[in-house]
Amino acid sequence: MSQTILVTGGAGFIGSNFIRYVLQHDPDVQIVNVDALTYAGNLTNLEDVADSPRYHFVRGKIQDQALIEQVCRDYGVEGIINFAAESHVDRSIHSAAPFLETNVLGVLHLLEVVRKLSIPRFVHISTDEVYGSIAEGAATEESPLRPNSPYAASKASADLLIRSYIRTYGVPAIITRASNNYGPYQFPEKLIPLMITNALENQPLPVYGDGQNIRDWLFVEDHCAALWLIYQRGSEGEIYNICSGEQRRNIEVVEAIVRLLNKPSSLIQFVPDRPGHDRRYAMDATKLRQQLGWQPTVSFDEGLARTVQWYQNHRQWWKAVRDQSYREYYQKQYGVLSGKAEQ
Repeated sequence: MSQTILVTGGAGFIGSNFIRYVLQHDPDVQIVNVDALTYAGNLTNLEDVADSPRYHFVRGKIQDQALIEQVCRDYGVEGIINFAAESHVDRSIHSAAPFLETNVLGVLHLLEVVRKLSIPRFVHISTDEVYGSIAEGAATEESPLRPNSPYAASKASADLLIRSYIRTYGVPAIITRASNNYGPYQFPEKLIPLMITNALENQPLPVYGDGQNIRDWLFVEDHCAALWLIYQRGSEGEIYNICSGEQRRNIEVVEAIVRLLNKPSSLIQFVPDRPGHDRRYAMDATKLRQQLGWQPTVSFDEGLARTVQWYQNHRQWWKAVRDQSYREYYQKQYGVLSGKAEQ
């Protein structure tokens, strides 16, 4: 049976990969993508599906509750998957306000739409950073939330807000918490694409502190597969951790990129650590694996090699998204897509 899903933040890295994944794997689904097209939102991420009759784009913010309600009514939306977020920790340290506006107030408005229109499914994409730094072992879905950056605090706040709407209003929501994603179309401010693009231009590769910070790395296509499974079969009111179990120190990741590109290790430069830098993230995804049968399919070595190759083959894409003059042109070009749903 055909269904229509609203994907918010679908022009970003994970959102665009998810839209592509669903359109490829389920011919009975239509997707409406609402995105504000901030610096990290890029419609060229979805050029290959832009003409699909099952894909529709509307420019707007999730804080615009009237617009979201209109889109849901116009398209007969039966479920919402929220990717929309400010997500870069360094930016949150510099200025926290935009993170609260989008990641907390934006989620509030989405919850109100779900409640008001009785939308039967709402999946919210959160992060492992809400658990804070994990010295030993791994966080389960029952672990306490101990965010250590304004970004992580904004995501934890949204998670708690969603919990309250589940308990108070019976909103049919699910929270997912994923580890560090990587893969095609990631904005080149995050670790892996930054290192790849800098290395391709023989620029310094800045590594925070001693480079010993540990992250779990999840290839974006594996994340998308998990999210689609959770949307279809996950239980209302639940939280699901999503991770690969492949932990690497930051310096190991950078060194692997240098080897894949055959660049000199002298490009690596250690720089002063950022404030509140969490030492180690680690999650336990047993619940997702046992209850829904999900398993990652792409190893870190394979995923990194595929990612490096993608950035080598798409220089025009990443050079364009880094260029401010292009961003200004881009905003003007798509400026007509505002205010109302585009049919």
